Amino acid sequence: MIPCLGPLDALPPVASARADMGGLLAIGGGLSPARLLDAYRHGIFPWGTIQGQPLWYSPNPRMVLFPEDFRPSRSLRRTLKSGAFAIRFDSDFAGVIAGCAAAPRHGQDGTWITAEMSAAYTRLHELGWAHSVEAHADGELVGGLYGLLIGRAFYGESMFARRRDASKVAFAHLIRHLLDLGVALIDCQMHTAHLASLGAREIPRAEFLDRLRALTANAELRGTWHAASANREW
Repeated sequence: MIPCLGPLDALPPVASARADMGGLLAIGGGLSPARLLDAYRHGIFPWGTIQGQPLWYSPNPRMVLFPEDFRPSRSLRRTLKSGAFAIRFDSDFAGVIAGCAAAPRHGQDGTWITAEMSAAYTRLHELGWAHSVEAHADGELVGGLYGLLIGRAFYGESMFARRRDASKVAFAHLIRHLLDLGVALIDCQMHTAHLASLGAREIPRAEFLDRLRALTANAELRGTWHAASANREW
């Protein structure tokens, strides 16, 4: 039985996550900054809601990308070199999360990014934990992504594109920025063929948690990202 949490209840240990339900661990408990940060540090993330209550997951295995393993395709390299998109960091978090919420997803009816989810991550952005990478063209936001940085681990949440390759270019710039910061791991949560094509792979949850303990021990990188390195030439 999946536990239903109250506002003060702790998240259960990840070993109790239901493998037959994609790693579902618990329901409810709210989306306070403290709960979200604690969840991510312990390999747990919210994905979707039921009757307004967040669903908490910890899948096994876990899809991750080590930044040095990123493999942009030849066509993406050409797009990067073309300078077709202007890249910015943390300049329009609200626009990015709205774009992600509105993006159609194959096999999904609606979005898991509810108003409550959007408000929760926006608060984390205001506190310096959540970040966005934005791709602009012709003066408009045409793609981007957002996620959390805790210590030297980045937790990717969602991305969107209104023009071809916009989100991929944003992701490539994210990778380079994370390498500059010394980030050692990107949590991609669950397997997709697209992520695998970029160099992501699955690792056992136990290994993932061991890495998180070391990487999130010091959160000195908290704060707003500045765009000084966002548009370096490839």
